[in-house]
Amino acid sequence: MASTVSANRSRDEYPDRVSAGVTAGFSDDQALEALRQLLRIPTISRPATGPGPRTDPAPFEQFIAALPGLFPHVHATLELERVGGDPGYALLYRWRGTDPAGAAEPTVLMAHYDVVPATDEGWQHPPFAAEIVGAGDAAVLWGRGTLDDKGCVVAILSAVERLLVAGHTPRRDVLLCFGNDEEVFGTGARSIVDVLRERSIRPSLVLDEGGAIVREIFPGVDEDYAVIGVTEKGVTTLRLRVDEHGGHAASPPAFAATERLARAILRLNRRPSRARLGTTTRTMIRALGARARQPLRAVFGAVDVLAPLLTRVFVRRGAETAALTRTTRAVTELRAGHAHNALAEFAEATLNMRIAPWSSVEEAVEEVRRAINDDAVQIDVVEASEPSPVSPDRGAAWDDLVAAIRAVHPGLLVTPYVMMQASDARWFTAVSDHVYRFAPFRMSGEERACLHAKDERMRVTAFLDGIEVYRALLARR
Repeated sequence: MASTVSANRSRDEYPDRVSAGVTAGFSDDQALEALRQLLRIPTISRPATGPGPRTDPAPFEQFIAALPGLFPHVHATLELERVGGDPGYALLYRWRGTDPAGAAEPTVLMAHYDVVPATDEGWQHPPFAAEIVGAGDAAVLWGRGTLDDKGCVVAILSAVERLLVAGHTPRRDVLLCFGNDEEVFGTGARSIVDVLRERSIRPSLVLDEGGAIVREIFPGVDEDYAVIGVTEKGVTTLRLRVDEHGGHAASPPAFAATERLARAILRLNRRPSRARLGTTTRTMIRALGARARQPLRAVFGAVDVLAPLLTRVFVRRGAETAALTRTTRAVTELRAGHAHNALAEFAEATLNMRIAPWSSVEEAVEEVRRAINDDAVQIDVVEASEPSPVSPDRGAAWDDLVAAIRAVHPGLLVTPYVMMQASDARWFTAVSDHVYRFAPFRMSGEERACLHAKDERMRVTAFLDGIEVYRALLARR
């Protein structure tokens, strides 16, 4: 796109915006157009094994090549390294601060620019068309990557572009870290962490995707609130397999491989991991409960006494709250057989587990073994990562993040929480004690349900406000 500055949208057109007058030099229109252009580039990550084509490097090169034209001041001022091989697709930008000592303890803003696969089938608007539907405050941008996670990439770059145009220089160094394969392996982010470790850099604040500004999840709270991930669950993938001799389908045995595997899955469903309220979840309950309707306010205030009762409430309320209470398991793939008239010689299932912060991979796997209780079902660990350490919900880094959110959303309730998904942030816990997971966008329940699914989209006003949260955070660092 041209680098000519276009007129800013008015406060009347985006009535929720609080940043009118600060966007001179890089307008809302330019930021939105940058996001639309980058959404149209299908930077799809695919695993090295499995069905479908492998990851195509061409869109990733196209994405990187488009950035200097969209964010000219960023690329004229910041230093850019391509990390993770030759040529390397993970991007590490350095914005030098005024304090030389700040180079060893920089602020890190993270996001990833790869996306999960999508086809046109079932979408209301094509996933890589980046169409805007509606106008003004009702405008919605549709496309794969809007929420996960190109919206964050572009909001971060737009915030830095605006600060550069305004002549701002941070006190401490700022590093922008954009991963290229978060959706499959996270090797790009790990390569960046290796670089930081080699340079003895320990960031004073790391912010990646994760929580958001939400509502209607927590019972009794009728307002928006921001949830910031201070930890995230571990991710472990198991392979459950049953091997049999096979044979003709005309004379099936009483208990074939498929039936044995099905029984194992049903046993897992009947014996979920033990539910409990961890320390971070109790902190969240106290914070949100203080704004809940009575009598729930009193109940949540007594969380330590009423923890068994509240655990049952969270389990029964829905999938999102139930996942806060335990290690979760999901059968995501099933494979068996090779012909419609032949007994399967094997039956196999992939089990994806998200390990709660108070548990471990070893404990979770042992729970699976006990629940299945069948030596004929082979259980193999395909990949595993432990839960992340818990970052503090107090201190300078936390306070700066909360202040930046409230600068754009005055009076907003902010609370720590346990992030249930995995992010590239987990690798950064090796080099920082202050790793947080928060995408500064309002997300409705419908919008959150579209992550990794059809009809991914975000409200334009949410994107524009997100830019300002990042800008406010950087201005404090």
